Amino acid sequence: MIDTVAFDIGETLIHDDRYWASWADWLGVARHTVAALVGAVTAQGRDNADALRLLRPGIDIAHEYVARDAAGLGEQLADQDLYDDVRPELSALRGLGVRVVVAGNQTVKAAQLLRALDLPADVVATSGEWGVAKPSPDFFARVIEAAQTVPQRILYVGDHPVNDVFPAKRAGLKVAHLRRGPWGHLWADDPVVQAAADWRIRSLAELRGLVRE
Repeated sequence: MIDTVAFDIGETLIHDDRYWASWADWLGVARHTVAALVGAVTAQGRDNADALRLLRPGIDIAHEYVARDAAGLGEQLADQDLYDDVRPELSALRGLGVRVVVAGNQTVKAAQLLRALDLPADVVATSGEWGVAKPSPDFFARVIEAAQTVPQRILYVGDHPVNDVFPAKRAGLKVAHLRRGPWGHLWADDPVVQAAADWRIRSLAELRGLVRE
């Protein structure tokens, strides 16, 4: 029985098109260049921020965040950044009596922006607020705390094997690997990922059936 469905954020609930486009504009490079580098570091199993480090070696990303914010070009999130199935499917899960938790590797500001979207979720939290990030076991301990149930009754949904699938399984959670975004598509057919995930899905609409089972 699943009491809680917990969701990763980037490329699970929101698509990162505007995020990377804004970095391209800030650094003065073509948007397709940034997109290509994000794909390259993804394929290499590296942190996606390495795309920015390739463009500007020695970049202080934290400093650039502050500078962008001061210039009025900081983080933004709006309904247009949500995948189309997010609102209806989160609402449907809550209608089934399932607790919905949104928790991913994002900044404090991203948490504020997500809450401003008034998502149909019981908890919205980010690594920036918690002071611990995936794939740390402490992050998933916080997810379990937010879920208010035992790990075996929590389903964590995410696209990234290293940040989502593997650590969530180690924490005792059920896992659905989502074939969405660059990481989700790249690793969807990997036998190790397939073996680790309890389910593999292409849309959040599939979650209602899993919960009913």
